Amino acid sequence: MAAFSYTNKKGQTYYLHTRDVTLKNGRVQTIYFFARDVRDGSLSEVPAGYMVMETTRTGMPVLKKK
Repeated sequence: MAAFSYTNKKGQTYYLHTRDVTLKNGRVQTIYFFARDVRDGSLSEVPAGYMVMETTRTGMPVLKKK
């Protein structure tokens, strides 16, 4: 399975990952994040209902709900 990759305006490639985290109140929430390398939890596609955008200053990709 190939990880979803995104190349920003600066030419840097990032890979999409997911992780389940436990919040202080005990609730488990799924988070999505981009990293410069492929790690455990990499995703092959953008989750349904989300789209990739870049931050204006750094060009770091982020997921935004459609």
